[in-house]
Amino acid sequence: MAPSATVKGFRLPGGGFGARYEGVVVAAGKRTAFGKFMGTLARVSPTDLGIVAARAALDAAGLAGPDVDQVVFANVAQSGPDAFYLPRHVALYAGVPREVPAVLVNRLCGSGLEVLAYGAEQLALGKARVALCGGTESMTRNPIASYGARLGVEMGRVDFVDTLTAELLDPACGASMGQTAENLAKRYGLGREDVDAFAFRSHQRGWDAWEAGRIADEIAPVVAGACNGGGLQPRKVALPRKVDRFDRDEHLRPTDAAGLAKLPPVFDGVQTAGNSSGIVDGAAAAVLCDAAYAQERGIAGLGRLSASCTVGVDPDVMGIGPAPAIRALLAETGLGLDDVDLFEINEAFGAQALAVTRELDLDPEVLNVNGGAIALGHPLAATGTRLAVTALLELARRGKRRAVASACIGGGQGIALLLERD
Repeated sequence: MAPSATVKGFRLPGGGFGARYEGVVVAAGKRTAFGKFMGTLARVSPTDLGIVAARAALDAAGLAGPDVDQVVFANVAQSGPDAFYLPRHVALYAGVPREVPAVLVNRLCGSGLEVLAYGAEQLALGKARVALCGGTESMTRNPIASYGARLGVEMGRVDFVDTLTAELLDPACGASMGQTAENLAKRYGLGREDVDAFAFRSHQRGWDAWEAGRIADEIAPVVAGACNGGGLQPRKVALPRKVDRFDRDEHLRPTDAAGLAKLPPVFDGVQTAGNSSGIVDGAAAAVLCDAAYAQERGIAGLGRLSASCTVGVDPDVMGIGPAPAIRALLAETGLGLDDVDLFEINEAFGAQALAVTRELDLDPEVLNVNGGAIALGHPLAATGTRLAVTALLELARRGKRRAVASACIGGGQGIALLLERD
């Protein structure tokens, strides 16, 4: 049967691009709980985290591995010995037939949104009717690497690099990601009190959402033990001793404003450990299908993916990327900011997210209503998929129609997706 999904791409006059989609259904989405840095998920590979999220998303959609035609998975830091095979192994252990290929995507912090745009295009091109998409990241397991050791080393001069800290430094602009947030704080006149207030709201909303059970709706548990696939070598999910099941965000905790104010700055400015995104481990996945397939299978779905847009910005203010991406996305779809009911914008840093809010003049009441990455954490490749699923679930709870999910991207980019419900 011919695909019912369609796509029409567009290019922006000043650079950047995007697409409008028809008939792309987000059938379901799930994520693991996010484990804090060096926490409960520290010994779990990103591949295994991805397998958990992928299996759960398929179950939530009422589908199984044999229904999948395309697998698109993201990972930023190769933090496991089998990381080269990550999307393929996620597919195989999720029960996807061996004849179905898989591809790895890396658009840094925008990867979890990019996989959804990529999957939507596969549906519209007729290359798939069902696409399994997602992202996974173990920040804890980022390796300590010696890139030149193969060439030999002089006595006492073994050169090791912590890839976790290295990936947070952009040599093109000579600044760390935190310093780019400080650049935005200066540009937008943001003081420490402003940024702490933004962060406190994120922490408070995240905790309230957990207490109300809204976050639990997104989560698939990570269970200790064997992870088997038909005829494949068994894998093992290793949780700490006496922990059999992990199903609660570990970075999330009650926070008070006074405590945030006492934290020292990290980059000699407004950013602290309390008003920056948490370093966490986790995965998220979503299942896309074309509308005709959804109707055939009786899949109501969470909503539709209607458009995407990606832009470039100056690397030294990379965090402002969501603002031009969202503006272009809405302009191309004929919408205004007031036509969007909810925004999910990644909180890489408090100053960065607040600068985007100020630039767009967004109403805080419709932004990250269940808390953002400051409260929940930011597992790089998984974050975007989490944003999209969170947005669609919250639209359903509120009986609303449209949401935008967006993220800034290291190196100076921004990405935004338009999500809709009938």
